[in-house]
Amino acid sequence: MSARDRLTDALYGLGWSAVRKLPEPVAVRLGRGIADLAWRRRGKGVRRLESNYARVVPGAGPERLAELSRAGMRSYLRYWMESFRLPAWSEERIKGGFDPKDLHHLTDGLASGRGVILALPHMANWDLAGAWVTTELRTPFTTVAERLKPETLYDRFVAYREGLGMEVLPHSGGTAFGTLARRLRDGGLVCLVAERDLSASGVEVRFFGEATRMPAGPALLAQQTGALLLPVTLWYEDDSPVMQGRVHPPIEVPETGDRPQKTSVMTQALADAFATGIADHPEDWHMLQRLWLKDLQPRPADGAAGERP
Repeated sequence: MSARDRLTDALYGLGWSAVRKLPEPVAVRLGRGIADLAWRRRGKGVRRLESNYARVVPGAGPERLAELSRAGMRSYLRYWMESFRLPAWSEERIKGGFDPKDLHHLTDGLASGRGVILALPHMANWDLAGAWVTTELRTPFTTVAERLKPETLYDRFVAYREGLGMEVLPHSGGTAFGTLARRLRDGGLVCLVAERDLSASGVEVRFFGEATRMPAGPALLAQQTGALLLPVTLWYEDDSPVMQGRVHPPIEVPETGDRPQKTSVMTQALADAFATGIADHPEDWHMLQRLWLKDLQPRPADGAAGERP
């Protein structure tokens, strides 16, 4: 393991061991202070965040984009502070920390026994939403995690999420899809963060007027298993300690077309639902990476193929 990897792992370990012990008001102030410091330094992540927000809020000038990126960094650090502290939260704190709207789409789907896929963008704190599902609804679920480097950091995240009641599968390795399909056929719940394509088989969609690729997995799983596909968006309401969320209406499998055509239509519908929630609460969309195809094109200066979103 390199010195940088050891430092990264140590910092995350410090977060989970130390931040969780802080009183909540202190953790909130600490997160906001770190966010403001990062925003003032205007590193690559902050600049990319502003570039992405420019697509979400067309016509926004430099001042508005700066306001959004500052709020976005505060939201992002709130996610981290909450995540570091979640393992120490009581059941009552978790149950009271999330207020989802239109929950009947989820509960009715689970009651039907057909299996449910929840698909989310990187908004607010999906770990908290997941902990709420396992705690308030008493419903375990299966998810997929991107393999991180160093491996010890990936292991930390897996242990953290499993401690919240989730079954975590590695994104790589080729076995995740089959396991997810089995869980759904058994009437289970699957939750996937689904607006970044981490494979070579993403589906091209229009997202805020420009082309990008999103994972085909949610649509393919719904077609193959008959499970209900539900988009979910999350957001914070000002300084309220309670996170908000909405379960959007189900995305139906088209009656006509072959599998690629159906997958394309369903993934576009998923992108449209995500766009609705992100447009309403752009500062709670934590996309600090390149996403749109235009941003992933080779750069003449270095000839690179562009980083994976």
